[in-house]
Amino acid sequence: MVTSERLRRTMMFVPGNNPGLIKDAGIFGADSIMFDLEDAVSLPEKDAARYLVYEALSRFDYGDAERVVRINGLDTPFYQNDIKAMVKAGIDVIRLPKTESAEMVQELENLVAAAEQEFGKEVGSTNLMAAIESAKGVVNANEIAAASNRMIGIALSAEDYTTDMKTHRYPDGQELLYARNVILHAARAAGIAAFDTVFTNLDDEEGFIRETKLIHQLGFDGKSVINPRQIPLVNQVYQPSQKEIANAQNVIMAIKAARQKGSGVIAINGQMVDRPVALRAKRVMALAQANHLVDQEGNNIEE
Repeated sequence: MVTSERLRRTMMFVPGNNPGLIKDAGIFGADSIMFDLEDAVSLPEKDAARYLVYEALSRFDYGDAERVVRINGLDTPFYQNDIKAMVKAGIDVIRLPKTESAEMVQELENLVAAAEQEFGKEVGSTNLMAAIESAKGVVNANEIAAASNRMIGIALSAEDYTTDMKTHRYPDGQELLYARNVILHAARAAGIAAFDTVFTNLDDEEGFIRETKLIHQLGFDGKSVINPRQIPLVNQVYQPSQKEIANAQNVIMAIKAARQKGSGVIAINGQMVDRPVALRAKRVMALAQANHLVDQEGNNIEE
């Protein structure tokens, strides 16, 4: 699987038929920008949206944001053209909607590889992710997550999933609890990221924060968002506390001290520092840096 230390707290949906938002998508601070060629675009606009996103990827600088595109499904006439255009444009990640099996991912991988060869791209340079939107997809989440070495993550898409389950979204999120846990465990077992679904009620900020706290507690890497004003709310939830930062700084210092001594034994106040503690400290420092609480050297930034 694709292993990466990239933070993916927020993945912002950008409709592929919205020129203004496509142009400005890089200014909002999302960790990942997902250009949507599927549900956000009506059938008559599919070809124009594909061309618009292709031109934007070729012309605009989106900074450090990861560039993702949600293509149309393999059961549509737009599927292969979406793949070719996005690979040619140099997209970072292609997101496959309505994924229900490893075979769907592998078919996508073969077409991506062929497009990379056709357009002179490095084979393997285009990563993949899968959106799980049905009961079948949840049941097969383990094989989907492990289907390709290009996979960077899997995501829950709640609207289609709840429809498939003959229910709907509820404020407490109990209808999604099983799917969230299955998808999260499948992602962790495969060594890739897990993304939570969107929260569509923009007027319910309290509900959005409550849901974001839940998925953070479960262990999701981040949340899909549909509006730029949701981005700082997610970042605030994922922001480590001063105590967590101080503990992480101590762990990092202990690791450096052990390396300088040439020792393989790392300890803080007589307590051994094992690999999980070290990994957790590294992520805390990455989150602290992303929230401008520490500098690149890990030192606190004075307010």
